Amino acid sequence: MATRIHPTAEVSPTATIGDGTTIWHWAQVRENARVGRNCRVGKDVYIDTNVVIGDDCKFQNFATVYDGVTIGNGVFVGPHAVFTNDMYPRAVTEQWAITPTDVEDHASIGANATIVCGVRIGHHAMVAAGAVVTKDVPPHALVAGVPAKRIGWVCECGRPLDRTMHCAYDGKRFPGLTKGSRPARSRRRK
Repeated sequence: MATRIHPTAEVSPTATIGDGTTIWHWAQVRENARVGRNCRVGKDVYIDTNVVIGDDCKFQNFATVYDGVTIGNGVFVGPHAVFTNDMYPRAVTEQWAITPTDVEDHASIGANATIVCGVRIGHHAMVAAGAVVTKDVPPHALVAGVPAKRIGWVCECGRPLDRTMHCAYDGKRFPGLTKGSRPARSRRRK
């Protein structure tokens, strides 16, 4: 499948774009960024230098992903969502340092969510619209608020699980999910 890049998009010649990926109006993909296969990069999305994005991801309009972020396969990033990359930002400093952030496979980040650097968002987790994530999010957790707190659990399909960890929509059960669930530490993509 051919890659499609809108004429107004700016994609660095050193960026890698996977087959079947579409990059829309005014998006910018910076130097050494890697965007996987079959991704959809919406209007005015910004993907910074060295960002790594897996296959089958969707970035809606105005999402901003900065250097230091690694995103797995099948991740949804809603409009105006932002990932930060420096714990102590200043306009002028010699101590600026990138703090890595990882988003595991099939997680969803809601519209206008802010992901503060240094966290890991577990697979199939869901970050609600407008949430500010300051701590790791366990797999399948639903987090909301400022700062984001776990308010429930979600199925692989994204729908809420009941108290028995059962999804009424597709019938799947997740008996291993508990309050203490921690995100799995996945390998960093190279």
